[in-house]
Order: sequence, then structure tokens, then C-alpha cells
Amino acid sequence: MTQTAAVRPHHAIWPRRLPRELAVPRTSLWFNVEVAARRFPDKPAYLFLGQPMSFAQLQQRAEALAGWLQSRGVGKGDRVLLYMQNCPQFVVAFYAIVRANAVVVPVNPMNRADEFGHYITDPDARVVITTADLAGIVAQANEALPEAQRLRHVLVTRFAEAMPEAGIPAEEAPSPALQQWLMAEHAPLPGHERWPDALAEGHVPGPHTAEPDDLVLLPYTSGTTGLPKGCLHTHMTLMPNIVGGSVWGYASPETVSLGVVPFFHITGMLYGVLSPIYTASTVVIMPRWDRELAGRLISRHRVTHWTCIPTMIIDLFGSPNYRSFDLTSLFYLSGGGAAMPAAVAERLKTEFGLTFAEGYGLTETAAPTHANPPERAKLQCLGIPLFGTDSRVIDPDTLAEVPVGEVGEIVTHGPMVFKGYWKHPDATARAFIEIDGKPFFRTGDLGRMDEEGYFFITDRLKRMINASGFKVWPSEVELLLFKCPAVQEACVISTKDAYRGESVKAVVVLKAEARGHTSEQDIIDWAREHMAAYKVPRVVEFVEALPKSGSGKVMWRLLQDQEPAKAPSP
Repeated sequence: MTQTAAVRPHHAIWPRRLPRELAVPRTSLWFNVEVAARRFPDKPAYLFLGQPMSFAQLQQRAEALAGWLQSRGVGKGDRVLLYMQNCPQFVVAFYAIVRANAVVVPVNPMNRADEFGHYITDPDARVVITTADLAGIVAQANEALPEAQRLRHVLVTRFAEAMPEAGIPAEEAPSPALQQWLMAEHAPLPGHERWPDALAEGHVPGPHTAEPDDLVLLPYTSGTTGLPKGCLHTHMTLMPNIVGGSVWGYASPETVSLGVVPFFHITGMLYGVLSPIYTASTVVIMPRWDRELAGRLISRHRVTHWTCIPTMIIDLFGSPNYRSFDLTSLFYLSGGGAAMPAAVAERLKTEFGLTFAEGYGLTETAAPTHANPPERAKLQCLGIPLFGTDSRVIDPDTLAEVPVGEVGEIVTHGPMVFKGYWKHPDATARAFIEIDGKPFFRTGDLGRMDEEGYFFITDRLKRMINASGFKVWPSEVELLLFKCPAVQEACVISTKDAYRGESVKAVVVLKAEARGHTSEQDIIDWAREHMAAYKVPRVVEFVEALPKSGSGKVMWRLLQDQEPAKAPSP
């Protein structure tokens, strides 16, 4: 039996507490800030290492920064880069850009200068808001560009500007290494402007004129070929998951969540920046993962909701102090990015009575299109399609729907699906097919649907490597490796990793002059200096030549298929 328009097996098990369809407000993201600040002006929107920021303060600072942006020439629809780790300034900057009727371009703070330049030139950005630890990377990338393409304004903040003046309370103190990084002084760079000065200038922004269907977010995602592409999201492609995620996960103003998934990432953004403002809930921010700090923050602030990746839970369980953590306040535990091991899920259930509700989504879909109902979750399962979402499984070659239980490509039609790729109309056209008169987004993921309408992922059509929930696109790593002076050719594949699930492996052909005095570690060390840490190959293998097809294309799949026999046993 195929899943036709009339057959929706998951409707039979749909939780009675949930509506089938949502009434989504046709308002801008900024309106959510105004409502929360009016209803709960003094309530903490965010807590950062002992320092609260109220909803009223969030609104006031975002409006002041929006005025500063407009005074620097930012107009409606202009793209502004946001390049920083999790901190209150990220949220203020995000909503300031929105208030200024502009477009947020979040950039992974792990990117290096060689990577960052693309985020300046591709969206035609002229302004970036960043933290002092990353300002040098911005300057290096900017100087490497032609004058006409360079940034015009760089606004820099320090983490300490959002911390308690009296110091971090002992109960919330991160590890010494993390604290040293947070408190580090960085000399101001010429031409860069300071966050406190921008707020102090006192500019009042012009009217907020953004319409629901205006572009507001341009997150970048990589594919099997070329450089990362921007995904066009409007207020109305984001609002369905903002509202839906809140309803699905029992969120309310009483909710206290742990904001540790990176805010630049679509999942961290949805659950740490967007939904909490809509529900007027409180987020306890972690700038980076620190298992001891996570355990103490959950205990101290009675965290109720935690969106994470399974490796965080595995690491928390590995702490010698985890039994001293009070996790009884946790009510809703969700996430994705990697499958939850059965043994860990059982331990969560046995020791804490918690069910890990896995979900599935992509940057193109503003995070989830599928989720497990917490009251009826299945393990290592993507879940069921969300409100108003129609997902099918098709034969990737014939595009015909396949019978229930058979593997094919997952395609999705829903209100959260993006509007296309920035400057890539051909890629946009290839990303969609029409079924029953509706456009369906081709995820590139292979999976199956069971008799109850739950979806399971089995493989990927794309060459994506999943390293602890971070998506690594081999083509992007290959393009960067070709810049290495010692590398003639490179093919990147995945290799098994007992902790991360998958890791990056580079199969490298060295240039003639580099052979004999270049080691595998030399390649890894070079990669660490030129790319984000999660993209860096953990394993390098030297070969005389890469296998190629008759047309000259590297046969990456052959290398990938051979890898299990080469990988060391766990």
C-alpha cells in the first residue's frame, strides 16, 4: 500500500491533546518581542552565568541596536551577519536586525577566515555583529576581499559585557578553561565599533514595516557540490515551528529551558531564540558545552525543557558527579542530529523517568518536520509529520511513492519549508517536485515509513557526514583541503567513531614535492588552522591516486564502501 493523499496512518495515533492544524499568527518575529515585553516586562528572558536579562531589557536593547544599524545604512531587506557563540548579545542582535526590517545571516562561530569570506560576499553583507574572540577572523577574511565586496561596519561585543559585575556565582562558574576564554581581553582592532558605544548612541529606529512574507532569515547549508547556499526563510516559514514546537513540547511562560545547542544552528535558534520569546519562557544560556556546568545549571534553575544531541546526554552520564545533579525538574527532553543509543535511552527512562523524543528536520525546513510524541515515542525514529505537514517516501529515480515499509527518499510539504536557495534558482528547482498538485521538498535522505506513520532514516542520498550532530559536507572540506600546499587531490568520506558516530576521513594524494616529508598529522594540523573544528579530518590516508570513473569523476562511493574494512574495530 502506498501512502496516498487519503492515507495518513499517523492520524490514528495522533495525541488527543494536539490539534491537527495550527492557527499561526500572521505577524513578524518582532511582534513576539513586543508582546512578551508588555506581558512580562520584569521576567527573565535569559540567564547567563548568574546575570538575568528581562524581556523589557531585551526589547530596549534590541531597539537601540536597531537604531544603530539603521544609522549605519542598514535598510529593509539588507543582510547582516551574526557571528558569535551563545550569549545574550546573540539574541539582542538577532532581534535588532529583525526590528530594523533587515535579514539575519547566522554564521557558525567555528568557521575560520578561509570560510568566513564566503559569508561576506555571497549575501552581499556590509555589516557584521561579532564577539571579540572572533573579530580577528572577520578582519582577516575582510582584508582578503576586493574593496568593493568588503564589510563596512564591524560591531564587537565581549562576553563579559553580559556577565554579573560582581563576578560569576560559584554555583554557575564554568570550567577554568571556559571561564578564561569568556573573560579574555582582546585589543580593539582599527575600525571596529564597540557594543556598549552602539547602545549608548541612543538611536531610535524607524517604523517596523516587515510583512509576514518578507525575508527575515538566511541560514546557510552545504550540499553535495559547491559552497554553502543560503536558505530563504520568511516570518511565515518560521512561525509554524515557533508555534508548533511550543504546543508539541508543552511550553509555557513557566518553562525554563537550557540553551546549549548553538544558536546559529537552526535547531538552537528555534528552541533558544525564537520559540522562547513567543511563549515568554526563560532560557538558561550555556556558551559552550560543559557537562559539569550543565548538571549544575539544570539543578540550580530547575530546568524543565532541554533540546540537545544524544552525545551531550552520554557525556553527562559520564561525569563522576552526575548522581549529585538534581535532574528531577526535567520534563521534556528532545533533540536530534544523531540517533539515541538504546542503552542510553533505557537508562534515561529507568533512572529519571524521561523519554527522549527524537525529531527530524533540516535548515531548509526551519528545524523539525517530524517529531516523536513524547507520550508515544519510538526509539531511533524520526517521528511523525508535524502540524499541517505531508511527508511521503518516493523512489528517488522514478519519483513514484513506494509502499509502506519500503525504503525511498523522504519528501515533505509543509508550512515550514523554505522559499528556495539564495541566488541559486536552478538548485531551488531541483530541490522540489510536485505531488498531488503540491510542491514537495526533496530532503535527500533515504528512509521508510511504518504502518503507524512513523518515519525512520536509513541512509543519505547526499554525502553528508554526521559527527555528533554536526553536519559535515565532504565537498566543502575537499574545497578547503585543496588550498593546502601539500595536497594534490583529496576525497572526503566518513569513518566510524565510537563516540561521535561518524568522523571525517580525508583520502589524500600529496603533491610530488610534499611526498616523503609530509605526515598525516601535518594535514590535520593545517586543517585545524583553516576550517571549523568539527570539519577537520580525524583520519588522513595517503594514496598514490584516487579511483576515478571514465568521465574523470572521483569515485567517492567506492572509497566509502571500502572504509568499513579499513576502520579499526571499536
